Amino acid sequence: MSTPVKEAVGRYGIWSVGLRSEEPDRRGELAEAAAELEELGFGAVWLGGSSSAAHAVPLIEATSTLTVGTSIQSIWQHEPDASGAAFAELESAHPGRFVLGLGVSHARLAEQYRRPYSALVSYLDGLDAAGVPVDRRALAALGPKSLRLTRDRAAGTIPYLVTPEHTAHAREVLGEGPLLAPELAVVPETDPVRARALAREFLEFYLSLPNYTNNFLRHGFTEEDLKDGGSDRLVDALFAWGDETAVRARIDAFFEAGADHVALQVIDGEPRDALPRKTWRDLAALLLG
Repeated sequence: MSTPVKEAVGRYGIWSVGLRSEEPDRRGELAEAAAELEELGFGAVWLGGSSSAAHAVPLIEATSTLTVGTSIQSIWQHEPDASGAAFAELESAHPGRFVLGLGVSHARLAEQYRRPYSALVSYLDGLDAAGVPVDRRALAALGPKSLRLTRDRAAGTIPYLVTPEHTAHAREVLGEGPLLAPELAVVPETDPVRARALAREFLEFYLSLPNYTNNFLRHGFTEEDLKDGGSDRLVDALFAWGDETAVRARIDAFFEAGADHVALQVIDGEPRDALPRKTWRDLAALLLG
């Protein structure tokens, strides 16, 4: 029997777009990076972008204990039966190493976007029929309805771009059992002006997506906070930046709010598909040393 997801992922993971690269000449680099993350003590890697089981394979093959999850696989891009077949193949070769992280994406990014909650429920029905176990799938849930769906039909939730306040709310809805594994962006910069500039550059795209902005408004922010790239209050709530003490305190705030695991994404001004391995090592020394 495989280790429960909450236990398998540990307390800290890495969230990365770069680790899902499909470029053949990067396979060796990705495998080496995944092996180092495992050696450093991270329990999981979460593959950003619209990732799938296929993107997890080379990382799982390069490691022995690392859990690899999609964060997220868009329900609009893969049929449930195809997802089920890919899951079964990976599970057969590497039992207990993969988590199917799912989400509804955004109207701006998916032409088929209609009635997203109902579509997600139907997708989970399809996964049930395809044999994907409830305890090996996670939902990118933000709102109350999706969190309740997570509680009832998934191992847990992998919410993106959230605050400790959202985490506390999510824990209240989920109860103690399900995995609560928020993503948190880390800006390795101590200068406030530079740190917030990097954060706002990253945040700009997400402020155009109602799923995120509505979630901010549900959790204490105002329309004013969403203007001009985001207020300092919004930026400071969504990003960990500053010296080691400040970064550690921001990460700890999510655990204090009820998180089981935090998936750390490095934002340093480099291309999003880069592998910030030095900062990963620094985070490991800070959190796992």
